[in-house]
Amino acid sequence: MNAPLAISRHPSVCPHDCPSVCALDVEVIGGNRIGRVYGAPDHPYTQGVVCAKVARYSERIHHPDRLTWPLRRVGPKGSAQFVPISWNEALDRVAEAFLKAERESGAESVWPYFYAGTMGLVMRDGIDRLTHVKRYSRFFGNICVGIAWPGYIAGTGRMSGVSPAEMAKSDVVVIWGTNAAATQVNLMTHAMRARKEHGARIVAIDIYPTETMRQADLALQLRPGTDGALACAVMHALFRDGLADRDYMARYTDEPAALEAHLSDRTPAWASAITGLKVEEIEAFAALVGRHKRTFFRLGYGFSRQRNGAANMHAALCIPAVTGAWAHEGGGALHASSAVYKLDRTLIQGLDALDVSVRRLDQSRVGEILTGDRDALKGGGPVKAMLIQNTNPMVVAPDQETVRRGFAREDLFVCVHEQFMTDTARFADVVLPATMFLEHDDIYTASAHQHLQFARKTIDPPEGCRSNHEVISALAGRLGAEHRGFDMSPREIIDESLRVSGRGTLAELEAARWLDCQPPFEEAHFLDGFAHGDGKFHFRADWANVPYDHDGLCGPWRGLPSLPDHWAANEGADEAHPFKLATSPARNFLNSSFNQTPTSLAREGRPSALMHPGDMAELGLREGDVMRLGNARGEIRLHVRPSAGATRGVIVSEGLWDNRDFLDGRGVNTLTGADSVAPFGGAAFHDVRVWVKPDAARATVGEKDAAEAAS
Repeated sequence: MNAPLAISRHPSVCPHDCPSVCALDVEVIGGNRIGRVYGAPDHPYTQGVVCAKVARYSERIHHPDRLTWPLRRVGPKGSAQFVPISWNEALDRVAEAFLKAERESGAESVWPYFYAGTMGLVMRDGIDRLTHVKRYSRFFGNICVGIAWPGYIAGTGRMSGVSPAEMAKSDVVVIWGTNAAATQVNLMTHAMRARKEHGARIVAIDIYPTETMRQADLALQLRPGTDGALACAVMHALFRDGLADRDYMARYTDEPAALEAHLSDRTPAWASAITGLKVEEIEAFAALVGRHKRTFFRLGYGFSRQRNGAANMHAALCIPAVTGAWAHEGGGALHASSAVYKLDRTLIQGLDALDVSVRRLDQSRVGEILTGDRDALKGGGPVKAMLIQNTNPMVVAPDQETVRRGFAREDLFVCVHEQFMTDTARFADVVLPATMFLEHDDIYTASAHQHLQFARKTIDPPEGCRSNHEVISALAGRLGAEHRGFDMSPREIIDESLRVSGRGTLAELEAARWLDCQPPFEEAHFLDGFAHGDGKFHFRADWANVPYDHDGLCGPWRGLPSLPDHWAANEGADEAHPFKLATSPARNFLNSSFNQTPTSLAREGRPSALMHPGDMAELGLREGDVMRLGNARGEIRLHVRPSAGATRGVIVSEGLWDNRDFLDGRGVNTLTGADSVAPFGGAAFHDVRVWVKPDAARATVGEKDAAEAAS
């Protein structure tokens, strides 16, 4: 009889693009396979809780379809016809293509493209070091935060806020624009504990009946893109009913009198007509936050993904400044904690080689860039070669028909460094197999909490897989790129970065597991002044000078309101496009990650659209029917599901599926726009107008195979 394999527990950190960045305890079976993944019970934010998809991470890391050897394309682009090659041949091919592009079209014709498939700083951001040393086109990563962050910083002057640990003292927790019960389980755990232990009220604000909305004490379901109107009406009621903290505003805010005058006609009745909420609901929300100073506003990303999203974020953020909630423990707001870490990233990103005169290309406009749009190319020449890490633009980028045309160019060389054969990898010329987070060392920051964390390598990767750092360093040697970071190990880079940042040493962080970087109470609550030059919270947003890393104000968008308001800049429904579509996260996916794992696929079922039964009846649709959604950008086909609590005229499609999972091989981002959103760019994923038509075809068993053939 064989002896049972030894099981040990190892510390780690979840690397995925989620605000929670959970501390983990990972079972290792027999030394080189993982079992169950747990949340670390002693981590102040994680507190032993982890989402179900990460708990079963063994399905992903040991998946039989995982890439484990370099591949060279032998068929048409997008065909996924590849043959195995050696690592040396693969890296030589990539280097030769980059050097050829540089000789013929200049260094800016090479565009390294990456994002947050891992939140580890070395593995995510090390590609910047190669970009800067070689003077390749720089990367403006705004697809997630580009709209939300300027809206928040316009008020506070800094991307930081109240520690989530303070929810334990909150009387009200407002969860605005995020489905925490599905996508940030730790946030929901803290909010529910506050309710259980001292009767805190939970308010959820969203556009459809999510699980978070169902668990809230007050659920406000408004029309997409109308959050600014709700915020203005709430503040109107606060001023009207004597619930505004005038002493606080006089000391800490810029123009309270101008704000009060501006809001004089932004009544709950006015907002009701815009948002679809009842006047009574708006009044109840205003009274709740006005009478409870210890109100914690957790402002998510979802409600910012509109063309008026930055204005909506700023308007919502103004409420705790009107009530004076910032002055109280358990009160104030949090969107992200990025500014608290104060890490010197010079070595990680090669900032000592940065030349800001080199053009910086907008991630969200990848389709326009690859199809030669002069404005998107910043007036420069075409992109001829790309290295893609940590992202899947053939699924996640907007305006997918344009993206598809760009990646189909025969004169474009693409190397994709990936863990699975994603839709983007299918269009690559060379595919390189990547490690996963348990197979390399890295350091992590978070946005939902303030803990700096290190995760050491736990198991060996499959024989053919290499980390991002290994690939970047190997290419640097072939490309003649010199920087000492290419000759260092991840641990050496992390240790030096910690030391020069005054954050101790790697040995100290590894022993402690995490470092709490939250500033003192007075600083976290801006009681020593907000981060603008005048030390005030800005009700009047100076959009052109928001201290956000950008390439200049987008000229056509100077219509952003300076004082909080409902800005009617969105893609409005019209006679030809009577429905609004939002592309919301799915519980068992994370962007396009986890959509290979069997349990996630089984639980999500198939791409579908949630729709009000009344709208379905008017269109002659029944549950499971196939419908077509379209606009000027393209058309897709998917199944319809009734949602009794949905808003009339609003459709929600959850999850970013592989294109081949759709009936025609066209994913939901076929319909989203890539136009640059105010004030500094980004994509309005939840601001899409569409027409809807029943499809004559009904789904049958071979639909996925047919879609694969079509794609």
